[in-house]
Amino acid sequence: MKVAIVGAGIAGLSCAARLQQDGCAVTLFDKGRGAGGRMATRRIDTPMGEVAFDHGAQYLTMRDPAFRAAMHAWEAAGVVARWPAAGSDAWVGTPGMNAIVKHLAAQADVRWNCRVTAVRGTAAGWTVDPDGTDASFDAVVIATPAEQAAPLLAPHDPAMASEALACRSAPCWTAMFAFETPLAIPHDVLKDVGIIGWAARNSAKPGRSGLESWVVQATADWSSAHLEDSVEAVVDRLEAALAAHSPVGLSMPIVRTGHRWRYARTSGTDLGSLWNATERIGAAGDWLLGPRIESAWLSGRKLAEQILEHA
Repeated sequence: MKVAIVGAGIAGLSCAARLQQDGCAVTLFDKGRGAGGRMATRRIDTPMGEVAFDHGAQYLTMRDPAFRAAMHAWEAAGVVARWPAAGSDAWVGTPGMNAIVKHLAAQADVRWNCRVTAVRGTAAGWTVDPDGTDASFDAVVIATPAEQAAPLLAPHDPAMASEALACRSAPCWTAMFAFETPLAIPHDVLKDVGIIGWAARNSAKPGRSGLESWVVQATADWSSAHLEDSVEAVVDRLEAALAAHSPVGLSMPIVRTGHRWRYARTSGTDLGSLWNATERIGAAGDWLLGPRIESAWLSGRKLAEQILEHA
């Protein structure tokens, strides 16, 4: 069975891994240049060396037995480690949050830099536009944020598209700073203080090294209210908010930049995954379960089980 998956984030890769266990031939398509998505790690060269920022998801936790088993396998592979500063049950990818996705993508056929604009049902199966090949697939999976999934699903299953349209994601403005010397902020993590929803000393995470680096994420409400502000204006505000927590202020950063996540956090539903066995089209993602990395992984795995059941 040949399956196309649109989106090579944790949900799509989880779905692919489970399908491959049963001998399916899976091809993933992703608009990104490489593994990461919302589990991204940005690396920036400076005169003092490279500095890295986990500017998307900050950490992950595990509750489900299947996900717990996967996490322990990743720990054995050296791609995750505990991060006590964020909580007793917090883990991070090592040496960056994108390590988990890179580890899974290395075991899959992923077409990067491929922005899918449509999936089309034909007499022979499914095709993906623009793939640039004449490949045909027996089934297709949409594993993207709900807002991006809806237009791909709508021509083929309007009910699925309606579920996606009803599940809106909150945005998040994120700023990244690097400094020559450590800041005088006593804690590695700040939560829910003023316009800061989350701030972390990224360089203090397990497996990190190099310059003092901070990731500062605004609250969902503030991000929504300032969604169309310029990057410079947002970075200025978040830098000032971080400075308020240092008794001596901040030194001049050698890196200061920002990123706007339009689809950062979903409230989730209780659907888990969506699958139309007649048309052989489905959807997976955290928006179908909950705003956690584990939820995205479980959604992808659940959809794979549904596909295999009806294969």
